[in-house]
Amino acid sequence: MNTPKSLSAARGRVLPLSEKEKTEEESGTLESSLLQLIDDNRRSSLQLREKTERSRKEAIRHAARTADLLVKAVNGGVEECFVNEKRIESEIRNLAVTVAKFGKQTDQWLAVTHAVNSAVKEIGDFENWMKTMEFDCKKITAAIRNIHEDQ
Repeated sequence: MNTPKSLSAARGRVLPLSEKEKTEEESGTLESSLLQLIDDNRRSSLQLREKTERSRKEAIRHAARTADLLVKAVNGGVEECFVNEKRIESEIRNLAVTVAKFGKQTDQWLAVTHAVNSAVKEIGDFENWMKTMEFDCKKITAAIRNIHEDQ
């Protein structure tokens, strides 16, 4: 650091005592002003770093929150789809069981209707046989009467 003596020597002249004192006072004031500026600069730099760090941490916190909300939104839809898929699969299994049960019931009804159909056919056949028998009996009766009357 330059002292007042070196400053005056550097300028190449010797100052009177009163001017030396003024220069020393000015350099002391200048030095203290420079030190004050440096100190103020350090303080403002430190405050700026702290503010920047707080802002960075806050931005990271907000980004993490936003990411969490996005993940929840996407996962909510996926979870809902998964639940709906499981519900649909369960309904499909239940419907398959119901269809199988109705298939068996339909087969039973078909068997019963075939049996009824056969029974009706047999009744129709029996009725036809009965008519034939009745007609034959009438013929035989008529023939026996004719024979009996002829005698």
